[in-house]
Amino acid sequence: MKLIDGNKIAQSIIESLTKEVSKINGPKPTVAFIRVGEDPASVSYVRKKQKTAENIGIQSLLKILPDSISQEELIEEIEAFNDDSNVHGILIQAPLPDHISETTIFNTVKPEKDVDGFHTLNIGKLCQEDPSGFVACTPAGIVELIKHSKIQTEGKHVVVLGRSQIVGKPAALLMIQKGLPGNATVTICHSKTQNLEVITKQADLIIAAIGRPNFVSEAMVKEGASIIDVGINRIPDSSKKSGFRLVGDVDFEAVSKKCDHITPVPGGVGPMTVAMLMQNTLNAYKNQR
Repeated sequence: MKLIDGNKIAQSIIESLTKEVSKINGPKPTVAFIRVGEDPASVSYVRKKQKTAENIGIQSLLKILPDSISQEELIEEIEAFNDDSNVHGILIQAPLPDHISETTIFNTVKPEKDVDGFHTLNIGKLCQEDPSGFVACTPAGIVELIKHSKIQTEGKHVVVLGRSQIVGKPAALLMIQKGLPGNATVTICHSKTQNLEVITKQADLIIAAIGRPNFVSEAMVKEGASIIDVGINRIPDSSKKSGFRLVGDVDFEAVSKKCDHITPVPGGVGPMTVAMLMQNTLNAYKNQR
């Protein structure tokens, strides 16, 4: 079993970005974060993204809004960043309050500033294999993990667990696209899938993104498969100071014994998501120069 070190791969990308940004004369790339409410996970995620941006030399702005904000007011805040030529990328931290439509909000961000890759136009470009669009950061990070780990996808069966706009759907599109990684036969499974174990046991590569702790068991995985575990789940653990520990969607201890490659949680996909956000921000800056 080969452990895929997401921290190490992400760090190599960040070092490359840092060198490139250091050579920029004049205004630096700038990304604006909008956070609605005080969800602890969202606070932590945005803080980490800002810290990484700072380390690279990318400037960041943070707009914190109350979770009582109306959808119309939030749209006005986004439009202000859309109209600001000094802001090159905009990220709306999800989840948003229930009274706000995430789809509407994601589509309010200008496509050329949509560094999260959630705008309809960028998703459409991904479908058309148009490289000028932005790819959602987590699926883009998965591709980099596969590249660096030299996992073969051409002609292989990839099973994606989850059909979200953020991970499942774009990951599936990336795996079926022409080129490498890609050229795979892809099955998307979800909560309504029947005979799930039969399908996953056919997989050469499983991308697990369903948000259920330790869901993928040893019995669901064939010998020699590779696993990309996107899940980040908090489960109670009295031995930890925080009172909980992080686990993925995959039962790591049991499944890793059968795998060719596997990502840990934490330290697998998570760092790559942040690294690819920074890559998208630099690309947005270049495109707007």
